[in-house]
Amino acid sequence: MLFALFNMVRKEMRQILRDRRVVGMLIVAPILQLVVFGYAINMDVDRISTVVCDQDRTEQSRSLTRQFLAGRTFRFQDQVLEPEAAESALESGDAAVALIIPRGFALRLARRDDPQVQVLLNGTDSTRAQVAANVASQLLVMAGIGAERPVAPGRTPSPPLTPRILYNPTLATDIYMIPGILAALLIVVTAIIAAMGLAREREAGTLEQVLVTPIRPSVLLVGKCAPYVLFGFIDIMAILLIGSLVFEMPMRGSLAVVALGSFLYLFSTLGVGIVLATVSTTQQQTMLGAFSFMLPAMLLSGFVSPIETMPQWLQWITLLNPLRHFIEIARACFLKGAGLGDVTPQLLNLGILGVGLLSFAVFRFNKRIA
Repeated sequence: MLFALFNMVRKEMRQILRDRRVVGMLIVAPILQLVVFGYAINMDVDRISTVVCDQDRTEQSRSLTRQFLAGRTFRFQDQVLEPEAAESALESGDAAVALIIPRGFALRLARRDDPQVQVLLNGTDSTRAQVAANVASQLLVMAGIGAERPVAPGRTPSPPLTPRILYNPTLATDIYMIPGILAALLIVVTAIIAAMGLAREREAGTLEQVLVTPIRPSVLLVGKCAPYVLFGFIDIMAILLIGSLVFEMPMRGSLAVVALGSFLYLFSTLGVGIVLATVSTTQQQTMLGAFSFMLPAMLLSGFVSPIETMPQWLQWITLLNPLRHFIEIARACFLKGAGLGDVTPQLLNLGILGVGLLSFAVFRFNKRIA
C-alpha cells in the first residue's frame, strides 16, 4: 500500500508541475497576493488633510499647531485666516480636519483659564472622523487643554494619563491582517485548487480509469491531497518570510506551534475541498461552491471584524469555522509569543474539525465512486 501511495503522490506531483499555470496559482499567486493585500488592506487612519486657522498668532499657538501636526495622523494642508474659510475647506473636501485657535489663546493659557480650541471634522467618513476625534482630544489633553483638574495647594499637577499598548504598540494594521490573509490564501491553495483538480479529472474520465486499478480509494484520495499539503507548507514559509522582511511582522512565539496549527488547518481545508468536489458534478459548480464557502468563512473568522462584536448565536456558529481557529493561533504566536498551552483549545478545535471534515469527505468520495 505504501508503494502504491508513493506512486500516486509522484504521479500527482508530476501532473501539477507539468502545468505551469497551476504551479503559478499554488506558489507565485499567494506570494503576490500577500504583498498586494498587505499594502491594500490597511485600516490605519493617518495623513488626514488638515487646515489650520491660527487667529492668535503667538508662540503658544504656533507651538500647539506644531504639536498637533507632529505625528502621522494629521497632515498640514493649508493655513487660513478665518474660521469660515476652514469650514469651506471641509465642505469642498479639500480638508477633513480644521484646527481653529481663537484670539486670546495665549492670554487664557497664561491665566490658567481653559483655552478654547476648536477642531472641526468631516463626518462623512465615520471611521476616519472617529479616529481623528480621539487623536485630537488626546493631543489637546497632553497640551493641557480641556483637562483642567483640581490640584491640592502646594502640589504640582500630575501629567495626563498616557495609555500603554501591548503586543502592537504602533497599532499597525498590516501585522494584524497578515494571519487572516495567510488563512484566506491557504483556502485557495488547498480547498479550491484541490477541488477543481478532482472535478476536472472526473469530467475528463481519468479518475474512473485510475479507480479500475487495484489502488484503494482511500490511498487514491491521500495521494491526490498530499502534494497540496506540501505546496501549502511552501506557501506558509514564503509568506512568513515576506511578512517578516517586508511588513516587519514579529515572530515572538514558537514556530513548531505555528507548524502544528498549519498542519491541522490544511487538513480541514482539504476536507472542505474534497467535500465540494464530491457534491458537484462540474468544475463550474465546484468553483461556485468554493466561493460560497470562502466568503462566509472569512466574514465569520475575525479576519476583519472582531468576533466579540457579533451576536451570541453567531459566535457559536464561528466555532465550526477552521479559519477562526487558525487566525487566533497565528495572531497569538506572532504578536503575543504564545506557546502550546496558550492555544491548546484552538488546536483541539482544528483537530476535531479536520478529522470530521476528512471523514465526511472520504465517506462522500467512496459513496460517489461506488
